[in-house]
Amino acid sequence: MSGSVSAVSSSGTYSFTKPNRDGITLVEGLGVEGDVHAGVTVKHRSRMAKDPTRPNLRQVHLIHEELFTDVREAGFEVAAGQLGENVTTRGLDLLGLPVGARLRLGADAVVEVTGLRNPCAQIDAFRKGLLKQVVGRHADGRPAFRAGIMGVVLNGGVVRPGDPITLELPEGPHRALEIV
Repeated sequence: MSGSVSAVSSSGTYSFTKPNRDGITLVEGLGVEGDVHAGVTVKHRSRMAKDPTRPNLRQVHLIHEELFTDVREAGFEVAAGQLGENVTTRGLDLLGLPVGARLRLGADAVVEVTGLRNPCAQIDAFRKGLLKQVVGRHADGRPAFRAGIMGVVLNGGVVRPGDPITLELPEGPHRALEIV
């Protein structure tokens, strides 16, 4: 399975949306250079309040561009970076990946998938009613979170729009993504 990078975004301050960039640099073990969520330990405000010593499993936030098409059909206009993601992808089923899947972005960068992003009330503050579009239900009644995935940087490198993404699945039984 392969796809491509359609946009990259970062912000050095806590803000819901992140401006698009010509390129971002992923730094091994930290995340996106200059991004407020980069670091070895948690940087998300609510997680820091609970335990600032926990490892940062949310160094890079990825969203599939196809989500924007889905929410547009429901009447919501959303563009790359507006949901706070660092990397917007095209052509990959991000939500179907298992924990430990590795994404090679461009020539050098490798991100290991750690879990799902938990959609929060800030999504409704951005566009009222949008939260219902990114949190649905599976057939068995369990919540279905569609606001992207999180990962950690295993190998650094520059990532730009148009870069290819290749997927490497982990060996053994696959573990479904959960909120991290």
